[in-house]
Parts: sequence; C-alpha cells; structure tokens
Amino acid sequence: MSLAFEISVGFRYIKAKRKQAFISVISAFSILGVMLGVMTLIIVLGVMNGFERDLKDKILGTVSHLVVMSHSSRMLTEWGKLMDRIGVFRGVEATTPYIYGQAMLSTRGKVRGVVIRGIDPRTAGSVISLDNYLKEPSVIELNKTPDGTASVLDLDKPSDGTAGIIIGKELATLNSLRLGDIVQLISPQGKRTPIGAIPRVQNFRIMGIFQSGMYEFDSNLVYMQLSEAQKFFELGEGVSGIEVKLRDIYAAPKLAGRIEASLGHPFWTRTWRDMYRNLFSALKLEKIAMFVILTFIVLVAAFNIVISLIMLVMEKSRDIAILKALGATSDSIMRIFVIQGMVVGFVGTLLGAIGGIAGSALIARYPIIELPTEIYTIDRLPVATDITDVVIICVVALTICFIATLYPSFRAARLEPVEALRYE
Repeated sequence: MSLAFEISVGFRYIKAKRKQAFISVISAFSILGVMLGVMTLIIVLGVMNGFERDLKDKILGTVSHLVVMSHSSRMLTEWGKLMDRIGVFRGVEATTPYIYGQAMLSTRGKVRGVVIRGIDPRTAGSVISLDNYLKEPSVIELNKTPDGTASVLDLDKPSDGTAGIIIGKELATLNSLRLGDIVQLISPQGKRTPIGAIPRVQNFRIMGIFQSGMYEFDSNLVYMQLSEAQKFFELGEGVSGIEVKLRDIYAAPKLAGRIEASLGHPFWTRTWRDMYRNLFSALKLEKIAMFVILTFIVLVAAFNIVISLIMLVMEKSRDIAILKALGATSDSIMRIFVIQGMVVGFVGTLLGAIGGIAGSALIARYPIIELPTEIYTIDRLPVATDITDVVIICVVALTICFIATLYPSFRAARLEPVEALRYE
C-alpha cells in the first residue's frame, strides 16, 4: 500500500460524517487546546524576551560590553597605549578610560554612600549611552564627535569654579536634590597628617540628572569628568581601567579571552555577562520554567487527541477489518490514524502560531496592558518575538501530538478482521 492511499483514507475519515458527533466535538477541543497552548507559549516567551532585552539595553547603556583592568595596582598609568593595543582587535568598536571609586555624598544633613564614575568626555559617548538617559539635557552641553556618530558629555565648570557632576534620578529624589544644588563628596582615602588620616572633602555642583531605569544605577551612580575624578581620588594621571564597546555583544567572552592572552599579565578582563551573570541566569531559568509549565496546556490537548482517536477506532472497526481483508497491512492502518491525529495537531499548531505572533504584535503596538512607569519605567509590556522560540514551540507541540497518536494507532493496527466482522 502506498502512502498516498493512507493519506487519502485518513482525510476521508476526517471529512466523513460520524455516527457519534461527540468524537468531532472532542477533536475540535483538541485543536482548540493545541492552539491555545502554542499561542500562550509564544506570547509569554515573547514578553519575557522583551523584558530581558529591555533590561539588557538599560544595563549596556550604562555598563560597557567589556572592561580591561590590572592585577598589579589599583590604577593604569599608560592607558593611552593600552587603548591603542585594544582598539586594533577585530570586533572592537570603541574604547574609553574610566575611574571607579566609592565615596560619601553629604547634603542637608544626609549622608549616603555612592559610586563615583570618572568618564572622558571625548570618548565616553561612543561606549556608553549616558546622554540618552539625561532628564535635563539642556543643562549639559552635548557635542558631536568629529565623525558625527556619537555625542559626548562636557561638564564645564561654572563661573564659581565648582566642578560639575551628574547624579541618578533616584539619588536626587532620596536626597531632595535639584539641578544647580551644591553637594559634598567625601573620599575615604584622605590625606595623611601627623594626627592621622583626614578624609578628603570637595564641593560639586549638580549639572545633570539621568534616569537609566535601573534602580541600582539611578540610586548610587555619580558621574564626573575623568580629570576631576583623578584629582578627587589623587590618582595623578592614572585610571581604573579601560571600557570597551564591541560590535557584537555576544562575542564578548571570546574577545575577552583573546585580549587577555595578548596583553598578558597583569591585565585581566571582565565582560557584561560576568558582571551580571546571576541576573541573566535567573532570567534564563525563569524562561525555561515557564516554557515547561505552559507546555502542559499542549499535553492536556494531546489527551483529547488520544480519546478522540480511540473512539474513532471503535467506530471504524468494521472499516479497518475490511481494509485488512483487502490487503492493507498493519503499518498502513497505523499510519492512517497517525495522519488523522497529526492533522488535528498541525491545524492547532498552525492556528496557535498565527495567533501567538499576531497577539504579540498587538501587545507590542498598542498599550493593551499598561504598566505603572514609576515601578517598571515602561508604560507597556515589552514584546520581542524570537523566530527560534516559535519554531521550537511548534516542533514540541507537533512532537507531543505525534506521540499522542501512537497508542490509538497501534490498537487499530492490531485489530483482527475476524473478530471485527464476527457480529456483522
């Protein structure tokens, strides 16, 4: 028997009017169940991908893709030559020096620990996206680089000579600070005197307020010019390390290994994945768990496929016996009912994929579900439908439906013609 015969008989059974309308109802619910399972999986994973992408964009807008530091000391002195060596690597788009340090911010009787980031106005704009997060860009002079591709921050000193800083929105809110306010920064690494170490205290004026959407950054980070950070921490001409922007963020681990091997000891590297490994691992685990949980919707629909096929085998037992008497093999009978079950699974999966992609597009375009911006910093659900996820979901759904057809089809193949026709 050819496969064309089995397909034609299978589709004929699907189109034929059945004695028990209940079988058709179960088949319809099977299609609906598979459709809802696939559609829900696509939409939910799309939303989770959207949140992950949004979180990644916010982190990589403040943190570089890769940093290069030194084991031997807390600062790099010949960092200009080091930037030139790093810049020749294929895949490196831009580099900039930075200074990282901790200090205390004091204002109006309030004291809070903050992280100081010293940035180079000439090159920082090509590596991080701080200028995109500024709440009051009119206060900060935004200039274009010579090639016109990126903007940089220029914190010019006001007429009174007070150096400028940029603070996060949450930090400003917690300390009731506004643009133009004077704050004190206290460095724990103070000057040594005969009576002991005296903390270094310096006044700064708030020249900008940024909002990245990450509470960790907005409540702790303070930006200042690289030269001012060098004076504040008494580093001379040294910097803490080199920040690197890559053309492909996912190539960071391999490129970091090549840079570290080329530079040799005492230099070492850290990628954005290393710095936020726990966060992205938790998101990945949550995505896998959600995929497994929602797959049970498809499993429930698969049980309906099993029930409908078993009842169909019972209804068509006489037809099966006649086909076997005419020469149909057990394998042919089995394939006939597998085809019937797979048609139900394929239709449900196809409708679910179309509904999932369309639903994701609607959620992404229209504010169907609004979010409080003060909590999530976005006003709607972010959706990023990944075609790979859609293909995996469809393959898993079809595989489950295929497995569901095996037992009823096997029972149909084992049916003996004599037993089926005995009472006819």
